Amino acid sequence: MKQRLIILSQNYVTALRAHLQPGAPARLLAAQGLGRQAIALGLETLELARIHEHALVTLHLSPDKKKLVSRAESFFSEANAPIEETHRATQTSEVHLSRLKETLGQRTVELAATNRQIKRVVVRRKVMEEAAEKTGQHYKKCLEESLELQKRLRLLTHRVIASQEDERKSISHELHDEIAQTLLGINVRLLSLKQEARVNHRGLKNDIASTARLVAKSVQSVKRIAKEFGTL
Repeated sequence: MKQRLIILSQNYVTALRAHLQPGAPARLLAAQGLGRQAIALGLETLELARIHEHALVTLHLSPDKKKLVSRAESFFSEANAPIEETHRATQTSEVHLSRLKETLGQRTVELAATNRQIKRVVVRRKVMEEAAEKTGQHYKKCLEESLELQKRLRLLTHRVIASQEDERKSISHELHDEIAQTLLGINVRLLSLKQEARVNHRGLKNDIASTARLVAKSVQSVKRIAKEFGTL
């Protein structure tokens, strides 16, 4: 590294001497080349200024030689231009990097917020699925209980109807037997009265005949009613 600095300093002196020669063309490209070499060695403006001062001392360039001093300053400015350009590029890169970091930070925050939202959605969906599963099981259980109740209700209804039918048949039979027996007794009595009326009263005979017809009609009505109940 030291050897390379010595070589750069010597080249700087040589290029500056040529630049300061009366009537010589400006060695600005050479100065820029020296600046790029300085950048390659990692030098900054201060280190290049020291090399420039050393060259001025070596060339015995005194401050009173204003014209030469001005030409030397132009040479230094051109040599330092690549370093300044590097600084500007570095600053631009730093600004760009800072913006990138800021953008990345924002994206990171947004990503974290999105991840939290996704987690909440996943948790909410899981809760809803579990609730739906529980609800489905509840509905299934309710449906099974409803079907069982319907089955029991149909069985109970069948039993009630069967019991009512049995009771209706029993009542019908009892009603039929009781009325039939009563009417039969009345009819026997009327027959007896009819026989007696043959001797005593003609008008009584007609009344008894009419009553007998009424009783017979009543018996037919009772049979009809009993038949409608399904007992005969």
